[in-house]
Amino acid sequence: MKILTELLDLKDVKVISQRLHAGIGIVLQTESIKSYSICPYCGIKSQKLHQNHRHIVKDLPFGDKSVFLEINRRQFKCEKCRKPFSEHLDFVRNKRTYTKRLAQKTIQEVLNSDIHSVASIGLVTTDEIERMLKDASEDNGDLKPEGLKRLGIDEIALVKGKGNYCAVLIDLDTSKLLAILSERTQEIIKKTLIGWGTEVLDQIEEVSIDLWKGYKNLVAELMPKAQVVADRFHVMVQINKELDTQRKQEKRNVEQLIKKAKTSSKKAEYEKTLAGINKSKYVLLKNESDLNEEQKTKLIQVKEVSSLLKVMHELKEKIRTIFNKTNNWYTAVFKLGIWLSKAKQYFPNSNNTFIRWFDEIIAYFDNRTTSGAVEGINNKLKLIKRSAYGFRNFENFRVRCLLSWHFN
Repeated sequence: MKILTELLDLKDVKVISQRLHAGIGIVLQTESIKSYSICPYCGIKSQKLHQNHRHIVKDLPFGDKSVFLEINRRQFKCEKCRKPFSEHLDFVRNKRTYTKRLAQKTIQEVLNSDIHSVASIGLVTTDEIERMLKDASEDNGDLKPEGLKRLGIDEIALVKGKGNYCAVLIDLDTSKLLAILSERTQEIIKKTLIGWGTEVLDQIEEVSIDLWKGYKNLVAELMPKAQVVADRFHVMVQINKELDTQRKQEKRNVEQLIKKAKTSSKKAEYEKTLAGINKSKYVLLKNESDLNEEQKTKLIQVKEVSSLLKVMHELKEKIRTIFNKTNNWYTAVFKLGIWLSKAKQYFPNSNNTFIRWFDEIIAYFDNRTTSGAVEGINNKLKLIKRSAYGFRNFENFRVRCLLSWHFN
């Protein structure tokens, strides 16, 4: 019994008997070493035992053997206030069928896998795992950021292609998820931010957002001291989208010309142009510096058959260079002004976006703040989402995501 007590390694607990059940595991009967308990009502020690309450809880296995503890949560009667109470056991929560350390190990396994895979081992059920996650979330309490200076706001699609988005709030300096919300509406995000308190909001210096006015309005209302920064990657997404739209239009135009061609020589000329434009999306949209030799050859081919795509691609690369190599806002204003004057006729939609968001785009060059960390976290959230088919609702998914960054 002494050896088993040492192996069990639970403070103030001793093993008084053991049984081995074939196909089930080891059952260890335990008792508290202390002869007293503290009254939760008045804080006085009580040794007056009222009654015993024995029940079975699961614990960490010994090797390949499951271990069950037959514990005694004794009920005492306070000698001062005369109220009965159950003793507090450090190693197991009230009304739980497993020890705290088994819950800790299980949660860590779920964070690295998913509920069904962990439950299939047979130690705990899916219901118990979901309860463990909720308990861990409650232990963390409301996550109020500490020392938050740069906030990122973005969204992630819960179901790809369904338009069902949830908002994510991220500390850009620590790359930690602060909150994941069921929707990306202003009302829900506002409620969360207000819950952080003015002491948190007043210390935020920058907020990186995509090009949605709703986020901008929230920052202006709740964080008037903070600088809104338009995420450069979302700016580039819009420019790339406009370039790709023109590529598709060029392809359609050439296909129409082929159909209308009256001579074989003309048809052959248009087919050559079409061959140059076909399969050119990747080489036009990817950073030119990242292209391999084959892709560079394809890019040259595209530019030879379409002067319009050639100019638009060069303008796209120019704006990327401005973002990468300009280190102060004053120079950025000058360079962006020149770029806009050249790009206006080729990128009309992006030009209008620059005009509407010019202050926020220029703010990027102060500290080069981007939502790059947001995109990295979003990728991890997508992995969690794909492996989280064991979660029955959004709240369980939210808890799983937050514990991935805050579980200790």
